[in-house]
Amino acid sequence: MYEHSSTHPADSTTPTDHTAAGGPAEHRRSPFRRAVVRRVLPAVAAACLGVTGFTGLAHGTPAGPSVGATKLTRDTTTTATTVSARTTGAGSVRQSAADFPTWGTRWVVHATADTGSPSVGMINKAAPGQDRISADYQVDTGRKVCEGSACSTFMAHLTGPVTGFLSVVAVDIPQDRLPGVPVQGGGGQPQPGGSRQEMLNRAATWLTANNGSQVPYSQAKVWKDGYRQDCSGYASMALGLPTPGTNTVGLATDRSITRPIALGELIPGDLLIDAAGDNNNRHVVIFEKWNNEAHSSYTAYEQRGGHGTDHRTLTYGLPGGDAEFKPYRPVTFGD
Repeated sequence: MYEHSSTHPADSTTPTDHTAAGGPAEHRRSPFRRAVVRRVLPAVAAACLGVTGFTGLAHGTPAGPSVGATKLTRDTTTTATTVSARTTGAGSVRQSAADFPTWGTRWVVHATADTGSPSVGMINKAAPGQDRISADYQVDTGRKVCEGSACSTFMAHLTGPVTGFLSVVAVDIPQDRLPGVPVQGGGGQPQPGGSRQEMLNRAATWLTANNGSQVPYSQAKVWKDGYRQDCSGYASMALGLPTPGTNTVGLATDRSITRPIALGELIPGDLLIDAAGDNNNRHVVIFEKWNNEAHSSYTAYEQRGGHGTDHRTLTYGLPGGDAEFKPYRPVTFGD
């Protein structure tokens, strides 16, 4: 009777395997000059720790609050490009992005403009397609990250090859911020109007995080970013909740996380949740957009049994669909 219970068990309230590992990444190549000695990260870097976990390595090292801008010692050129953002409702939004070369290896790309946030990938100049990044804005976090004599408090929002935030120290430029790239509010907080899109961007990372394939489904295991590999662990990851993620019942009932809304109010980043039954038939999906004016179907992200991460058309919660699903709005968006 229930599509979600026949195609995938939902989530587990008692995950048993919380072993974290490394993270994915990808992009292109460029010459660079550097006034500091380059270091190769030891094998422990593969564990995908944030920049705060290393000292004097190619990730860059945080050096406390900034007391002034520090000029970097690299030469480069940038290329203006245009990227198409994901649809956030009626249509697509086009944003200007700039293209920059990278340097070094094993740079962590973070989920938010905070070096303590989960890793969503890696940048390695030596890897095919990863010697360049594109960025559409940057954030002054107020926290300096250094590698050798080069320091910056800025983190760039990448649109490729990995979507997420990267310290500007990883970019092969002579400045401590990206030239010509807009600066948004600081403190490492999600930006107004951008937090829903960031959630959808994080959800999309699991579609290719498994060496180009989707993250497999599991109620017992956690993925490399520390989140449980079931539906509620996936939604928790997209929302940036603490690892390994809450369960489906928590997502539906904890008013510090979500609140109920009407079906017609659904907008990108909202959730549809079936919190009834046991861990084999509860489920949650992330609403992305309506597919037509009649609202007869929608596109959503989900983590489902027998498949893993998916991005597809659904009718859960709609008339004629699975009525157990109810719409909820994450309160983090403030609306």
